Amino acid sequence: MGEFVLFFVSLFSIVNPFSSIPTFVSLTGDIPKRERRAMITLTSAAVFVILAMSYVAGQGLLRFFSISVPSLRVAGGLVIFGMAWAMLHARISHAKQTPEEAEEAAASTERSAIAVVPLAMPILAGPGAISLMIIAAGQSAGMRSHVSVLLAALILSASVWMILQAAGPIANALGKTGMNVATRFMGLILAATAVEFITSGLAEIFPGWTQGIGA
Repeated sequence: MGEFVLFFVSLFSIVNPFSSIPTFVSLTGDIPKRERRAMITLTSAAVFVILAMSYVAGQGLLRFFSISVPSLRVAGGLVIFGMAWAMLHARISHAKQTPEEAEEAAASTERSAIAVVPLAMPILAGPGAISLMIIAAGQSAGMRSHVSVLLAALILSASVWMILQAAGPIANALGKTGMNVATRFMGLILAATAVEFITSGLAEIFPGWTQGIGA
């Protein structure tokens, strides 16, 4: 149970649905309520599909490109740390969305397309979340572990749905300062997660490194 909670908190911090609220509000402000609800449902479903596919197919991709799980831990940790650093400064990392992508999304008139790109990917299920799912696939053993990871992704998607449904009231209640505080707090958790990934990956790549520290 403890590992499930830790994984869910890490995944939630990486996806950080609260960070998508300003973008969501700006992109859907002039959309009727019924269409907005349909977009939220599509976004939440797309987040789960992206995460689940990353978990199921990720290991096959690693084998195809001859990439080891420890190497992915280090690379994924660096990506996640970059996101965490931006969050600690109350900014959205370019790993999630570049300024050019933001402008393209604002100019898009395809509402169903906006729900998937950029909202579901890369703003929510971006490189950091995908890396975490692939790493989890390499660490999971047995049906119970697989179900736990996919259940965490499903609960996260439900959380995305609930948070986006209340995006307007949340933005008004927290205000700019409150949103920044929440973003910085999640960034701190994310930075610690990234350090764990990097150190565990390096420990497997260079086993003598940890032995030297212990000595």
